[in-house]
Amino acid sequence: MNEWNIQSRAHACGTCSQPFADKQTYRTMLFEAGKELLRSDICEACAQKNDDARSRPGFISQWNGTYEAPPAQPVEAIQKDTAETILRKLVEQKDERYGPAAYILAVMLERKRILKIKEQYKRDDQRIFVYEHAKTGDVLTISDPNLHLDQLEQVQHDVAHLLEHGLNPPAPAEPASTETPVTNPETPAAESETEPVAQPSEAPAVAH
Repeated sequence: MNEWNIQSRAHACGTCSQPFADKQTYRTMLFEAGKELLRSDICEACAQKNDDARSRPGFISQWNGTYEAPPAQPVEAIQKDTAETILRKLVEQKDERYGPAAYILAVMLERKRILKIKEQYKRDDQRIFVYEHAKTGDVLTISDPNLHLDQLEQVQHDVAHLLEHGLNPPAPAEPASTETPVTNPETPAAESETEPVAQPSEAPAVAH
């Protein structure tokens, strides 16, 4: 079962709906509802009134965070994939082929202190790691692929390929054909002038 998931930080309290102010302290609570993870961000005032989160069904974890107002994003002419953007794409696509690569990318970002482990738990004998993004507060869940030593080299190769080429690099365009039609040597010159060779009604499509 695929356990990849992204839970974005809310911009307002999930209980009283008041927008969070910059640098305001809030509380994140994570619950399991069937096969889904539910995140709830609430202000401290509401958290103090509802301090029984641990007794609620499906409770996994809770922690305090500091809200940071999102800065205006400059427009970039070219968006280059990084370990972080590739990991987000992998989680959004939920392609199980990239499970080991996603796990390695998450570990890399943890070492760079971009992601922080907030919790880990088991489901169906598989470890699930709960990461929080240090700046955006987004929560990502990544499953442990239980890699063996003989698999590490291939996974490292896959990660290096993703970092160099991105997740879905565009296919190289095929060059247009430069071949010239060959005139039938048996056709008399005069006849070829008066009866031109019929051309196709449509030019052949060129794959891009």
